Amino acid sequence: METTIALGGNPNCGKTTLFNELTGARQHVGNYPGVTVEKKEGRCVYNGYKMRITDLPGTYSLTAYSMEEVVARDFLVNESPDVTINIADASNLERNLYLTIQMLELGVPVCIALNMMDLAKDRGIEINAERLSKSLGVPVVPIIARTGYGKQELMDTAAAFADKKEKKQPLVISYGQDIDSAILEMEKEICAGNFLTDIYPSRWIALKYMEKDEQLLAKGRGRNAVLSAKLERIVERVSEHLQYTSDTYPEALIADYRYGYIRSVLKQGVLKEKYDKNRLYASDKIDKVLTHRIAGPVIMLLILFGLYQFIFTFSEIPVKWLDAFFAWLNGLASETLPDGLLKSLIISGIIDGLGGVLSFVPLIMLMFLGIAALEDSGYLARVAFMLDKVFGMFGLHGSSVMAFIVSGGIAGGCAVPGVMAARTLKSPREQLATLLTAPFMNCGAKLPVFALLIAAFFPNHKGLLMFALTLISWGGALLVAKLLRMTVIKGEASPFVMELPPYRLPTLKGLATHTYERTWQYIRKAGTVILAVSVVLWGMMTFPGLPDSEAEKFDQQRNTVAQSDKDKLTAIDAAQAEAGLKYSIAGRIGTALESISWLAGFDWRTNIALVGGFAAKEVVVSTLGTAYSMGNVDPEASDSLGEMLTKSPGWSPLTALSLIIFIMFYAPCFVTVVCIAREAGSWKWGAFSMIFNTLLAFTLAVLVFQIGSLIL
Repeated sequence: METTIALGGNPNCGKTTLFNELTGARQHVGNYPGVTVEKKEGRCVYNGYKMRITDLPGTYSLTAYSMEEVVARDFLVNESPDVTINIADASNLERNLYLTIQMLELGVPVCIALNMMDLAKDRGIEINAERLSKSLGVPVVPIIARTGYGKQELMDTAAAFADKKEKKQPLVISYGQDIDSAILEMEKEICAGNFLTDIYPSRWIALKYMEKDEQLLAKGRGRNAVLSAKLERIVERVSEHLQYTSDTYPEALIADYRYGYIRSVLKQGVLKEKYDKNRLYASDKIDKVLTHRIAGPVIMLLILFGLYQFIFTFSEIPVKWLDAFFAWLNGLASETLPDGLLKSLIISGIIDGLGGVLSFVPLIMLMFLGIAALEDSGYLARVAFMLDKVFGMFGLHGSSVMAFIVSGGIAGGCAVPGVMAARTLKSPREQLATLLTAPFMNCGAKLPVFALLIAAFFPNHKGLLMFALTLISWGGALLVAKLLRMTVIKGEASPFVMELPPYRLPTLKGLATHTYERTWQYIRKAGTVILAVSVVLWGMMTFPGLPDSEAEKFDQQRNTVAQSDKDKLTAIDAAQAEAGLKYSIAGRIGTALESISWLAGFDWRTNIALVGGFAAKEVVVSTLGTAYSMGNVDPEASDSLGEMLTKSPGWSPLTALSLIIFIMFYAPCFVTVVCIAREAGSWKWGAFSMIFNTLLAFTLAVLVFQIGSLIL
């Protein structure tokens, strides 16, 4: 029989680190049903116990202020895990126990994992786990998730606790006479009407009504509108009384009493602090330098530049190896396969299409490794903190920074989770401005295109140019956000409050896990979505084929050339291949667009690739590979795509730069557009992002190409 375990806790409490430590590679990532919040599940075996572990979204409470809180709460209620391991940061125990208390009030079977005990010790904090366990009536196990300390004891305790199958009685806390009497009155009504009691404890329902929990209120109105209205009137009566007598409201009073309960528990010999609370700890001392008003941004830019130098320096050789492998594979297929459509599909549609994308796996992997190191160390949170004031100047919120970073603000992210991260913003206007501008970041899908063009046309300045492109993407996103906030999304900016997690030394296992997960997602996308789109585009670049009348003209030209004149014969074959490509469905589309795209320096082949990029940006590389491969009829040629582009008469460093700018800002991939529409609540914003972004990108590309042409 399988034991179901949920991992819950505040953000930055080490919850995901513990999840990775427990499950290793035996995990998968998906979404919770009906929402786009990430769901991680894994399995492990301990002392014969088979365990299915779910990593819940990080949340500070179980009140439905955000989608993450709703998802975490619904999972605990609807899935009824055998035990919930509540990971609490031992160095910030009072704040972390707030979520614990809410779980206990809900009647959830809880086992507390006191994480970061080493950090607590460094700060002079001593915690008596036995007394805390006795006070709360639940098991408490000290652990250090990143090293694995206490892991065995925790899992043994959780398994034994789950085995008992005891019905946990919800914790009852007094919230003062005014609220307590109202809760008792509401409980009578709730029990008499069996109002949601099949889902939640009656007292907990009353508390959520007191806290004006929107999700529960909506559920209650749908179940019994009359009774729900009666409960809401009781809450309104209490609210007016508290406002008049104490200048407060039920939600604030409930929070105060919960923290009061927590403090009373901690004072029972649970918590001792050796040092003065105002003492600066190691993280605070480091922050005095890394978040300094002047030195902080300079260090941030140096770290970013160093990251790109590291990535391009160490990825160059493995990228060349993979290029050589796909060139060898191309040659092998050319020699062994008979001429025909199947050969063209395998070589041009699959090998050359996917080869360009998969060749950049080493670069992508190093990029993810660097981001994982910055994220696990706690530095990315400092980046958000430092950029808050800058974002405020452009009408955005400090929390928007994380959405930008997740989207690829340091390159290598993905716009889909970046757009979803915008839901943490409370202001609808700031949320909308963030999810519309987050796709401007240099996501992992754009990275192969940039890497291809930079390596081909700017080989001596790869790290510097990638650093510059990052600054351009951030600057462009902020300027567009300011424009949107001044026009279609007007409104005041809201204040920013953010917790800065302590600095931690990333573990090799954690870095390896995060890098593997993200790299595998990239490879899997290349083997599914990109492969499918590449095959479709190959078909569009192959059919309907050159008409017989046109093919006869090329045959006549061959008949007039001696068989020994291989150069002329190769030129005729190349001309026929290009004519066939131009005559295809994709060729006609690309040629039609060339009437305007020439302003930005794009030829018809590039247009085909850009149209394919609407599906996924990686397709730009695969389509260019297919288009130029189908025009390459020299069996001895083994040039990489980058070499073919540099030799093509229509390409130059200025053309490459214009294309980079266009790809950076034009319409998000289709999946991102769907996500924008879902998050914004209307397809009009998805359509807006496609049309506005493409017009903006084309305008910028034209300016770059035309001004550059005048200067050069």
